[in-house]
Amino acid sequence: MQKIKVKDKVVVIAGKDKGKTGEVIRVDLKNQRVLVKGVNIVKKSVKATQENPNGGIVDREKPIHISNIAIASPKTGKPTRVKIEKKDKKNVRVATKCGSVLN
Repeated sequence: MQKIKVKDKVVVIAGKDKGKTGEVIRVDLKNQRVLVKGVNIVKKSVKATQENPNGGIVDREKPIHISNIAIASPKTGKPTRVKIEKKDKKNVRVATKCGSVLN
């Protein structure tokens, strides 16, 4: 069971966006990268297409390393680690600081 999943609320704990919070859009376990909404925004030039006939420069999120984020505690919103416990014969993720179960 992985500790960070899509739609988790996370806090950036290192890097240029330290302190920002966002929602996980995509997890790449092979490269240990996570795409977080509203974090690590970069400018990217795009070619003209039928949808965007002018092309130009757009803002996009880039993936950040999984070690630079932490799950946000559901009660306090502060970064917390995650442990996996067995409850009712199922593995569940639990926030270590507040003890609440993560969905």
